[in-house]
Amino acid sequence: MIFRLVLENVRHRPVRTMLSVLLIAVPVTLILALIGLSNGFLEDSRKRSAGVGADILFKAPGGSLMTFSTGALPQKIVDVLMTEPHVVQATGTLVQPIGGFDSINGIDIEAFGKMSGGFVYAEGHGFQTPDDVLVDTWYAQQRKVHAGGKINLLNRDWNVAGIVEPGKLAHLFAPLSSMQDILGSTGKVSQVFLKLDDPKNADKVAAALKVKYADYGIWSISEMQALISVDSIPLLKNFINVILGIGVIIGFAVVSLSMYMAVLQRTREIGILKSMGATKSFIMSMIMAEAFCLGFGGTVAGILFSYASRTAMHAIAPASLPQAIVYAWWPIAGAVAMGAALLGAVYPGMMAVRQDPIEALAHE
Repeated sequence: MIFRLVLENVRHRPVRTMLSVLLIAVPVTLILALIGLSNGFLEDSRKRSAGVGADILFKAPGGSLMTFSTGALPQKIVDVLMTEPHVVQATGTLVQPIGGFDSINGIDIEAFGKMSGGFVYAEGHGFQTPDDVLVDTWYAQQRKVHAGGKINLLNRDWNVAGIVEPGKLAHLFAPLSSMQDILGSTGKVSQVFLKLDDPKNADKVAAALKVKYADYGIWSISEMQALISVDSIPLLKNFINVILGIGVIIGFAVVSLSMYMAVLQRTREIGILKSMGATKSFIMSMIMAEAFCLGFGGTVAGILFSYASRTAMHAIAPASLPQAIVYAWWPIAGAVAMGAALLGAVYPGMMAVRQDPIEALAHE
């Protein structure tokens, strides 16, 4: 009986219902889109790190996994690390952020190609001059460039020598020597990748290197993959908690307003129900049931909108904004929306059950 009344009310007020659902969908979309961006960025980082083909990552003293100190290591350490047991290949890269989550990596293209299996070119070719850069297909789409074109990075015009398939360390690459000259880091690198004779030795070799180079940042690739997560980055966890709080507040405010207007519109209807013997619990149940329906509809709409936001971000900035669809967060976002909807309906519901039936029937 209650749900039939709710459905009839929803059907006879389609505009208000649609607006309420859309407004509840906003915090759901906000939560899912931002969680998707966080996880998408980390997943993209994991895939690109794995694409190097290395088994161990070596960084300067005090270096963290997700930050870079430009030119913090002497390039000579690459040759030193090559003499370590089980190490068969080593290559250093120089990393320079260029804004947002993007960075350009200076590489020795021969050593990097040997370790990673080489680039797959969609257009163009490798480095031929010191001013050449390689960009992957996602960044090329984002910046609308092609092989043979120009791109301005680090206040310098570069020749786009080639467009490569994504998935190998970064979205942009330049000759290591050119990056060292531009950044004033001659003979320096940011990090060194090591490839072993057998990947199974990675943890053992990494442990031995940590003893020998106690102050340096050293991770096996499998360890690094495990560490690149939302839970391992405190600032990101705090950011997500803030977004959840914002979602609850928005949902609570939206549903409160929606249900308040619903009660005003249904004053006469509630008076009729009371005059027919409807109890306070029945009226309250009807209000809460409507809030439940709106919350459920808003959750479904928010999930659909998150797919739309991923499509839009991929079209606009596929390299910088890799949004993932995180299915595990659907019930969490839904719980936020439903909880906010039900909490937001409490006050309007209390107001409804306290109405005098005679005054309600006289309401126009």
